[in-house]
Amino acid sequence: MGIKPELCKVDEALGILVGKWKPIILLHLFTEGTLRFSELKRLMPAITQKMLTKQLRELEDEDIITRVVYPQVPPKVEYSISEYGKSLQPVLAIMHEWGTSHASHIQEIRNTPNINDAL
Repeated sequence: MGIKPELCKVDEALGILVGKWKPIILLHLFTEGTLRFSELKRLMPAITQKMLTKQLRELEDEDIITRVVYPQVPPKVEYSISEYGKSLQPVLAIMHEWGTSHASHIQEIRNTPNINDAL
């Protein structure tokens, strides 16, 4: 890779993306475009309201998503991928491809008889 381990910033990137929900939130926003909180919640029924709020705030703090609050009653809040956040799309695509390949690889090696098992 040509990167000195002590200068590696992979941990920085993972710190922003890691978590059960952040990649899913981002993929929904990339796929669907701008969404309201309730729409995101509906798309991810297993996430709690508290966790969704936390994950959205963290992504907003890192300038990955934008949050727009409309001054009306009841309040209307919309979330979308920021211009800066759009730079993550190819990263997530590559990670998805690798994850798919890895899942196939693991399934293949687990389903292949090991020569040592026959001994």
